[in-house]
Amino acid sequence: MNVIRQDVDAINAVLKVQIAQVDYQDKVKAALDKYRKNAKVPGFRPGHVPMGMIHKQYGKAVLVDELNKLVNAALYKYIEENKIEILGNPIPKAGVEVVGSFEQPDTFHFEYEIGLTPTFEIPLSSKSKYDYVKVKIDAALIDKQIDDLRRRYGKLISSNAVAESDMILAQFVELKDDGSILEGGILHSSTFSMEFAEDKKVKESLLGKVIGDKIVVNPVTVSRGAKDTAAMLGIQEEDLPTISDKFQMTINEIKRMELADLNQDLFDKLFGPGTISSEKELRERISVDLAGMFSNDSDRMLTRDIFEDLVEKTKVTLPSDFLKRWIKLSSETPITEEQIEKDFDSYAKSLKWQLIQGNIFKTNQIKLDNQEVIDFTKGLLISNYAQYGIPAPEDAELTASAMQVLQNKEESTRVFDMLAEQKLTQFFKSTVKLNEKEVSYDAFVEMAAK
Repeated sequence: MNVIRQDVDAINAVLKVQIAQVDYQDKVKAALDKYRKNAKVPGFRPGHVPMGMIHKQYGKAVLVDELNKLVNAALYKYIEENKIEILGNPIPKAGVEVVGSFEQPDTFHFEYEIGLTPTFEIPLSSKSKYDYVKVKIDAALIDKQIDDLRRRYGKLISSNAVAESDMILAQFVELKDDGSILEGGILHSSTFSMEFAEDKKVKESLLGKVIGDKIVVNPVTVSRGAKDTAAMLGIQEEDLPTISDKFQMTINEIKRMELADLNQDLFDKLFGPGTISSEKELRERISVDLAGMFSNDSDRMLTRDIFEDLVEKTKVTLPSDFLKRWIKLSSETPITEEQIEKDFDSYAKSLKWQLIQGNIFKTNQIKLDNQEVIDFTKGLLISNYAQYGIPAPEDAELTASAMQVLQNKEESTRVFDMLAEQKLTQFFKSTVKLNEKEVSYDAFVEMAAK
């Protein structure tokens, strides 16, 4: 076997593979002998079918199969030994036929195209400057968090009149356009929250209402989205366009959340006995916790901004024609050239980012070793336990659980991606200049959602 490389340009090359008869004849003979041993042909005992008959029936297919194996092995051995960085996999050169006769086999010549990983420079240094957006932890935000915590540990009590944040149990009856009850229409009792009534006129019409009061409403105005509206009326979401926009709503019950008192009992429930002993300490703790909670989002926004910037500014020339052919040939399901063209820009952007990230990791010797991956997975499991208020198991059991997670290919990929992003973010934060910028919680949420 012999492989010759012929460069087309900086990002495309052709590998020419020559397979001599001596390279494949023993393998073909061994494969045909196996066929002969197992062949069942009327008139012949197993293992005694004439080789000529076996060769006639299976010879060409076996030869093609063995040649494919040899060519693939030769290609990847050459690529590995010569440390060639490629994109995708080698594919048969377009418009070039295999040179050699399958009827009178001797020497065969194959040509394969490869896409070469481009060389490029990343415009990132200690002089690069990016905003690092943080939430302004002010008194209003702390107050809101305290109210949420008090609501979580509060209790529902009955009320006589509707107020701003009450929950209302009501009966909904579908009406005709003239306001009379629609015979055979929807009749359903459900609970909704006043917080869902975002229409000011509807909210004002409900405030102060008492048990037994009736009001005509469009159910959309007291629910949050189509799915919630359908659930409130006891129907399927796809049936919403067929119903009336007028319903008589009769208030049957009013529930109000009575916030938990700010006392030692609540402090102990939140943070453990004796950890917090005053409202001042509570506010300080919440401030620290909120800063920590939002820091992960700040990191993600920084990485996202640098990602967008680097993808736009880094000059990477991809072997586009090769990649489009490779996508078509390697696709598990048939794909048209129109589909490839439509999605190629998105694919190229993703590939470009992978190359940039790989370059950063390689240049700066950033690695993900096995123990680090296991420890990171254990940390994720501990966080999951904490969300449900469950103490983490002993280290041996935790390690076993982490190993089990990593045996799942999908989960393993997710863990590696998360750890790689974390390392990348750490690199960015230690490399570029950060312009810390505090914004309100609402502005932060809006920026994070982009």
